[in-house]
Amino acid sequence: MNITTTDYHTAGEPFRIVTGGLPPVPGDSVAERRAIVIGSGGEATAPRRSALDDARRLLTREPRGHAGMYGGFVVPADDSEAHFGVLFWHKDGYSTACGHGTMALGAWAVDTGRVPAPDDGTALVRIDVPSGRVSATVHRREGRTTAVTFRNVPTRVLARKVELAVSGTTVAVDLADSGAVYASLPAAALGLSVVPDQLPALTAAGREIRAALEGHPVLAEHRDGVYGVILYDELPDTPSGPYQRNVTVFADGQIDRSPCGSGTSARLALLADEGALWPEQILRHDSIIGTVFTGRVRGQEAGGVVTEVTGTAHRTGEHQFVLDADDSLGAGFLL
Repeated sequence: MNITTTDYHTAGEPFRIVTGGLPPVPGDSVAERRAIVIGSGGEATAPRRSALDDARRLLTREPRGHAGMYGGFVVPADDSEAHFGVLFWHKDGYSTACGHGTMALGAWAVDTGRVPAPDDGTALVRIDVPSGRVSATVHRREGRTTAVTFRNVPTRVLARKVELAVSGTTVAVDLADSGAVYASLPAAALGLSVVPDQLPALTAAGREIRAALEGHPVLAEHRDGVYGVILYDELPDTPSGPYQRNVTVFADGQIDRSPCGSGTSARLALLADEGALWPEQILRHDSIIGTVFTGRVRGQEAGGVVTEVTGTAHRTGEHQFVLDADDSLGAGFLL
């Protein structure tokens, strides 16, 4: 196996873009390709073994990756209106949405010349993802990419104040579908704060909440269930609007180092729904490592709100990964 990638990070969260060495990805749409890659009888976080999934495992496991690795397979768009499509993956399997990945892909498409862009101004990159069509507006100054704005599929509030028994207490979570389903609650509801020293407890809480929501009636129409759990701190408002710090625990206990792009869409929809965010206001959304996204609601469409999230994405390297036939570790390991 010989795979080439270009790696980015968006506000600290990695995104590994596969640029060569993959077997063909069959299917007539991005959503169909995701289903085929997961495999008959497989699940989003437990895909069936295949040549494609072996590539995901190789790239997310040590010694070539790590348990926090994220990335995507670039595939054809659903039609000529988009520039390309992508299958998002992480250490456990495949997601339906990824805001930080969309930002990284927008920067990569412009930085490599795949999508033309001015030295000063913006370029729009349209990308088909499993949850629909999204876009990345790439901001440029003096020939450099300075920021990327991710416009998501419409985000819908699914339920408010869903009560769960967690760690010996009862908490209430809010649910929103922003291309993937997120559950939100204040970290203080569990006696926690979003700081690195409390990350083990935050991770455990996120996993417990996700498990408690498995099979919940409100998720009957969502086959993949809850993708991520957002634990947040309320911070003093800025002159532009609300200010929160969060950590998103997704898949099987993976931690988003960024403020989470599609998770920020979920927070925007929930804040707007409760009257805490007006159309002209901007949410400042910090991550557990102190990086920042800003987000706003741009209108309503298809039963949900249209959100935009802005952050930065930077290239970290280009790689050629190989698997030696005599390597007893094979695709690697996770700790």
